[in-house]
Amino acid sequence: MSEFRVSEAAALLGVSDDTVRRWGESGRLPIRRGENGRQVIDGAELAPLMSVLAAESPLADAFPAARVSARNRFTGIVTAVTRDGVMAQVDIQAGPFRVVSLMSREAADELGLEVGVLAVASAKATVVTVERPEERA
Repeated sequence: MSEFRVSEAAALLGVSDDTVRRWGESGRLPIRRGENGRQVIDGAELAPLMSVLAAESPLADAFPAARVSARNRFTGIVTAVTRDGVMAQVDIQAGPFRVVSLMSREAADELGLEVGVLAVASAKATVVTVERPEERA
């Protein structure tokens, strides 16, 4: 079982610590006292709320894109574009996540990708590597 402190849950949800506490008080998110006496949220309780918040995100409706089958979509702002003769590296900051794409220079030029432009990165792969961070003390 994974437990997250209020501050960690807030970071994962993209909200303030106070919002997480209010959700706990209102019953939207079960918060309990851990073995050390700190307020914690069970990861299994946090996961459904993360899915709900993603579905409710105003980004989905505010910036509609063409219909695609990819589920892993990251809406953000282009933070860097590095072009060479044939290729381009495009960095997008999507919330707390940095997404890097390598594409042809021609594609980057046609899309008008420059620093500050809104962009949606989609990832569709047959292999996804999943790792677990080291345990917290």
